[in-house]
Amino acid sequence: MSGQLWYLKTCGLFESCNPEQLRRLEANSRVRTVSKGSPVYLPADAADSVLVLASGRIKICHLTGDGKQSILAFIEPGEIFGELAILSSGSRDEYAEAVEASRVVAISGEALCQLMEEHQGLCFGITKIIGARRQRIERRVKNLLYLSNRERICHLLLELAEQYGRETARGLEITIRLSHQDLASLVGSTRETVTVVLGQLQNEGLIELGRRKVTLKAADRLAHQVGVEPLKVQSPQPHPSANGVTLSHSLGS
Repeated sequence: MSGQLWYLKTCGLFESCNPEQLRRLEANSRVRTVSKGSPVYLPADAADSVLVLASGRIKICHLTGDGKQSILAFIEPGEIFGELAILSSGSRDEYAEAVEASRVVAISGEALCQLMEEHQGLCFGITKIIGARRQRIERRVKNLLYLSNRERICHLLLELAEQYGRETARGLEITIRLSHQDLASLVGSTRETVTVVLGQLQNEGLIELGRRKVTLKAADRLAHQVGVEPLKVQSPQPHPSANGVTLSHSLGS
């Protein structure tokens, strides 16, 4: 089995494609290795391909008018990104950068569009992805306009816990690694402000700061403070330690 075909099969979107359809995608795709910190694509690059992340992690970013980085999303293995190439043959608006050494499969946007025309399930799946990502971005923009720094950071911690959470006896563990600057770029704030707010949340007993991790000690209280529903988790996994929601990420400056 060739590399492209194997990686395509790791993407849940293509699970229902038949062998002939997968072979067509494979013939119109290429595998690329991207080193940590290197761009996958840049603003103004031609939006002529959709990408599948085979391994590693990618962040999708936008540069503000004053040159600051705003993080729009993180992409995990098996996910597609750059999907707006399906809707437009113009250029990229955002840029994608490898958070760690990554391998991506670039699929011809034209070939994918042809497959979507004959595969209703694939078309529906990609439409849902586009809608969900846009909804998440719109929610963050709304938060930026109407919420305080503290509220935005609380919303982000809960969103990360929901998106990357894995329940154990200790609570909900999040394995994504983020710096204070990453958190600031996600909520439109500064690293210094994020550090201050995290310190306040710890003093109030809502979270516990440790080396390379944050533990949400009172996730329900945190959710109540910002007016959202408590987190719902599934598939509990035993763990010998104390209760809490653990957000495992780098907290270096």
